[in-house]
Amino acid sequence: MSTVLVTGGSGFVGVHTIAALLRGGHEVRTTVRSLEREPEVRAMLSREGLEPGPKLRFHVADLSADEGWRDAIRGCEHVHHVASPFPPKAPKHEDELIVPAREGTLRVLRAADELGVKRVVLTSSFAAIGYGHPPRDTPFDERDWTNPSDVRAYVKSKTLAERAAWAFVGEEGRRLELSVVNPVGIFGPVLGPDLSASIVLVRRLVAGAMPGSPQLYFAIVDVRDVADLHVRAMTHPDAKGERFLAVAGETMSVHAIAKLLRARLGSEGRRVPRWQLPNWAVRLAARRDPELAQIAGELGRVRRASGEKARRVLGWSPRSNEEALLASARSLIDLELIETE
Repeated sequence: MSTVLVTGGSGFVGVHTIAALLRGGHEVRTTVRSLEREPEVRAMLSREGLEPGPKLRFHVADLSADEGWRDAIRGCEHVHHVASPFPPKAPKHEDELIVPAREGTLRVLRAADELGVKRVVLTSSFAAIGYGHPPRDTPFDERDWTNPSDVRAYVKSKTLAERAAWAFVGEEGRRLELSVVNPVGIFGPVLGPDLSASIVLVRRLVAGAMPGSPQLYFAIVDVRDVADLHVRAMTHPDAKGERFLAVAGETMSVHAIAKLLRARLGSEGRRVPRWQLPNWAVRLAARRDPELAQIAGELGRVRRASGEKARRVLGWSPRSNEEALLASARSLIDLELIETE
């Protein structure tokens, strides 16, 4: 088995990718911004029944600086570049997101290329595919690219970072191969207290922190299936130079998500809101709530996505939307990250 680096190992996707690689018998390294995160990452893996000991090693590296990257990458055959900035509220200037996302990606790719890594798997996003377009009924797929001219900072950062990665491999890379995974909204089991935006939505629904469901729509994928797709893209010969949308099923409204949680969680779902909110009410609340402010522009917008390519080329078989959403809620309850009493 190969030695593999996962950047951003304390994050939601990062720790599940580490778990998938360890189960596959690989030696794993991961980067964190401080070694104080090591016990936390090991505790999350322990919840998955994994006690990797020396098969998992930690390196300190930051996307904004060169230090540490070569030490982390040296001797690795593959790299999963998962780390990317995602602030809880919109930055004062878009470059606060765009520069570390793009330059951090290039920093990792340059070091991987110089040190003879065979393939980098980049965690991009549906944000780099389905935004900046007029409304349409047909699903987005890997041939589509977001138009970055009029989108919010996070969407633009993911688009420009992925564009920069493909340009580097095409123009400057020596023998380095690149594969890209573009997940939609990522749900599934939480292993620690740092929550992604999609998981925060589930927590707010189950906790009854929202008077109703905003008119938002998500394509969904389970984090375990995102990790599985990363591992498949790492070694499959047909993944070289390809993008893969990670999406499980049909796009769902938040109202439909709320109905599912309320129906399937029993007494623990009694606080989940029953009603759908009018858009004007959400926009009014967004003036005081930074989390709502980031999504207010998406009200009423439905984007569909196709995961057919990953299934056909890599044999990927994701869990259902329902399983991913219920795993999110139940893990939040089990870890006591949400009050249901």
